[in-house]
Amino acid sequence: MKSILVIGGGLVGAASALRLQAAGIQTTLIDPGDKLRGASFGNAGHIGAEQVMPWSTWPNLISAPLHLFGLGGPLDFRWSDVGLWLPWSLRFMAASDPKRVAASHAALTAILHDAMGAWRRLETLADMPGMVRPHGQANLYMSAEAGDKARKLWSRTPIGACSHRDMSADELARYDGVLRERPANGLHFDGTGQVSDPQGARDGILAKFTALGGEIVADSVETLDAGAHVRLGSGTQLKADALLIACGAWSTSLMRQFGVIAPLIGERGYSMQSMEHNWPDDLPTTIFEERSVVLSRFSSGLRMTSFLEFGHPSAPADPRKWARLHQHLGELGVQFSKTPDRWVGPRPTLPDYVPAIGRLKRTPNVLYAFGHAHLGLTECAITAEAIEALATDKPPPFDLAPFQIERFS
Repeated sequence: MKSILVIGGGLVGAASALRLQAAGIQTTLIDPGDKLRGASFGNAGHIGAEQVMPWSTWPNLISAPLHLFGLGGPLDFRWSDVGLWLPWSLRFMAASDPKRVAASHAALTAILHDAMGAWRRLETLADMPGMVRPHGQANLYMSAEAGDKARKLWSRTPIGACSHRDMSADELARYDGVLRERPANGLHFDGTGQVSDPQGARDGILAKFTALGGEIVADSVETLDAGAHVRLGSGTQLKADALLIACGAWSTSLMRQFGVIAPLIGERGYSMQSMEHNWPDDLPTTIFEERSVVLSRFSSGLRMTSFLEFGHPSAPADPRKWARLHQHLGELGVQFSKTPDRWVGPRPTLPDYVPAIGRLKRTPNVLYAFGHAHLGLTECAITAEAIEALATDKPPPFDLAPFQIERFS
């Protein structure tokens, strides 16, 4: 393979493009250029290597009504998009079969085993020293009852290569200056971390990509074929030896052109970011499990993220979600701007919560990497290494068989 067209410029596509270009494959990255559109922009920046259990399980399904937005929870469904999420939900139920859950757990354990190591290697390749912050995470509980319940739950939940422990009184006291009251208890996770700024990471990756001779085309893809011909929205046509489809929640229609089913849903998240805050730089990514919100301090400001809103990836935002985030901030007592930067974007989620990474069986010059759900940032670096291995006929860093998109055919 001498040349490849990478379709999609989020973190998965950008990291893969950099790896391919660095491996000596002439790479062209095609992306519309709207950096606010995808989940790579507004996420929590968390490298969640502990999340080896898929969300598609019967306990999660049974407890879902308790977490609905109308009851104060993070889960919501856009009723105008019922034609999308209803059939997806049926696949979700099928993926909750214990045997399939075990297979999904094994697949996620494999891909997340060296997620932090892959990020450090990507940091080095992209010349971005300090981008990865391996400081773990803090799961905080404002009530002792919630903390005791969470401790028991996490004690029987697999977390892969990570570990957790009770936070000390001194560690909890570090939140005295930023929260209205001290958390009753908390769990600290080791083996996880965050990037210092998600968009900064993407910008750095793309800067290194172009410095190595890669090309970026700001356009959308209309059609493509097995001959690796691509027609863009502008009418321009491009040709290469191979294609990589990595456009997140928008990958379904492109895969359909090859006769492949990719049952993605836009699992939309919401975030707000403020330069006005007093959150210390040395506090790790902090998860308030009782509220299902995450707070991360970046070089660009303090960000709060939340919500699982199922619907069309390009649907209009629901302002009630941002209002709920403001409510959480006020109740926690976190200093934050009243007019913060706001974002909504779709996590590209497959029913079994296992990403699709591989080479099409019927069209071997078409590679794909999408469907990373909540773990796009977490898994982008290790996914890029797998794509480079496929393109250069080298052994991948983990077994790709469980990640084949044909599992949905």
